[in-house]
Amino acid sequence: MKDNPIGVFDSGVGGLSVLRSIRQRLPDEDLIYVADMLYVPYGDKPQQVIEERALAISHFLLDKGVKAIVVACNTATVTAIKKLRQLISIPIIGIEPGVKPASLTTQSGTIGVLATSRTLQSKSFSILLQNWVMQHQVELQACPGLVEQVENLDLFANETRNLLTKYLQPLLSKGADTIVLGCTHYPFLMPLINEICAGQARVIDTGPAVAREVERRLQVENLLNRNDIPGKELFCCSTKHNNTESIMSSLWGSPVNLKVMDQLESIMSGNEGSASISQITGS
Repeated sequence: MKDNPIGVFDSGVGGLSVLRSIRQRLPDEDLIYVADMLYVPYGDKPQQVIEERALAISHFLLDKGVKAIVVACNTATVTAIKKLRQLISIPIIGIEPGVKPASLTTQSGTIGVLATSRTLQSKSFSILLQNWVMQHQVELQACPGLVEQVENLDLFANETRNLLTKYLQPLLSKGADTIVLGCTHYPFLMPLINEICAGQARVIDTGPAVAREVERRLQVENLLNRNDIPGKELFCCSTKHNNTESIMSSLWGSPVNLKVMDQLESIMSGNEGSASISQITGS
């Protein structure tokens, strides 16, 4: 299974920030990314819907022979990863807001967390806070609208700037010197976030930490690809809008050939067992 790909999924394009970190750390691995565009964003969906989508996409990835699955979505991680790990035997790596590193680096003792309402209201996030930041003041900020701005590639629009100012200023005014990005979409807004924070706060993106954990888990399971051949990426989605491919290409930094999941199923039909990305794409 060392040559098999790693599966990564999110509700939309946000998980590309995590995929980018994985690619940088593991250049030899093949990667399959699934954007669940039919249900973006997960943050305002009921728990049952998120669990059902996470399980359906995981089975899709298992059918492609992945050796590990990365849940590149804070909301899906806190909502569904426990069930996924109960039902699936390969490594399942999730992402959670970086309150642990924030608690270790804050000087003022005040930490700000930007996330979706679903993440902030979850039991898993509450436990995370209890375990790591009991001695600190934590200011939580739900951020409706930010995911949609990233999905529309409005990374520098006035509306995006206004939303970020609205969400960040109260945290900064309360003395937060560390801002945790609790959604994988938010790293794409880092230039505006840094501009608004203006050196007042350090911003924590947990994508690189997830990539390190993927590497560690694969090493433990003896699943790291050591072929020294540059890995390939396969990009899939549950539905494709007119501009989805161009948006993903802009965020990824190179052209993306996006496959709709049912189209990919037809491409894979007739193949026995797992297939490499080269077999799937014909490259």
